[in-house]
Amino acid sequence: MILDLKNKRALVCGSTQGIGKAVALELAAMGAAVTLMARDEEKLKQVKAELPVNYGQLHSYMVADFNQPDQLRSLMSNFIQRSGPVHILVNNTGGPPAGPVQSARVEEFQAAFNAHLVCNHLLAQACIEGMKLSGYGRIVNIISTSVKQPLPNLGVSNTIRAAVANWSKTLANELAPYAITVNNVLPGATATGRLGAIINGRAIKTGLPEDVVKAEMLHEIPMKRFAEPQEIAAAVAFLCSPAAAYITGINVPVDGGRTSCL
Repeated sequence: MILDLKNKRALVCGSTQGIGKAVALELAAMGAAVTLMARDEEKLKQVKAELPVNYGQLHSYMVADFNQPDQLRSLMSNFIQRSGPVHILVNNTGGPPAGPVQSARVEEFQAAFNAHLVCNHLLAQACIEGMKLSGYGRIVNIISTSVKQPLPNLGVSNTIRAAVANWSKTLANELAPYAITVNNVLPGATATGRLGAIINGRAIKTGLPEDVVKAEMLHEIPMKRFAEPQEIAAAVAFLCSPAAAYITGINVPVDGGRTSCL
């Protein structure tokens, strides 16, 4: 298989920790020049220093706040003019706070819609023309298995993730004639800070010890363990590679078998 990403520019969002960081490291190891994007400049500098440069590629970073879409649009316009085309876009944003949908405030939906769907859309719009001109484009959205099977106590997330999945499928159909693929990776429970927060929240809500909550979650996973961020990153990296040129418009669960439907 051709997994070589030399001479490709990848933009990875939410790349200072967890799955986003693991994706950035994997793409850099495959030869891509990686641009990191997140809010914390100090963490961005730290991760940039960790990225492999085995092929002499130059990595960079951008400080961006997905709560401010207009600023993101301007930032991307300047970046593309300065650095040239982005061949690979990995949309990855921290999930909305947990909670039942019936008690969710309208403002929570609006904030999540902006941070996820609107910002994904702005980033894709900024990158698409360069992908068309270069004849190579990969857009991968890291969302959630909730697009196949809604998860308890994640009402806002379930709703917004589904919107992103349908936006992605629509975009995939429109961009397929230009050799640009658009796919979604759906992580299951992954050993990140967000998973720790979810476990803690359930423990507080139920009054159960955290280790009991964790055991209950593991019981639902056929593999009986949580994913490691690197395992999610491997699926993303394959979809970004030349080998995945004929795969587009799909949802790929990486969840240890937890999702009960195909």
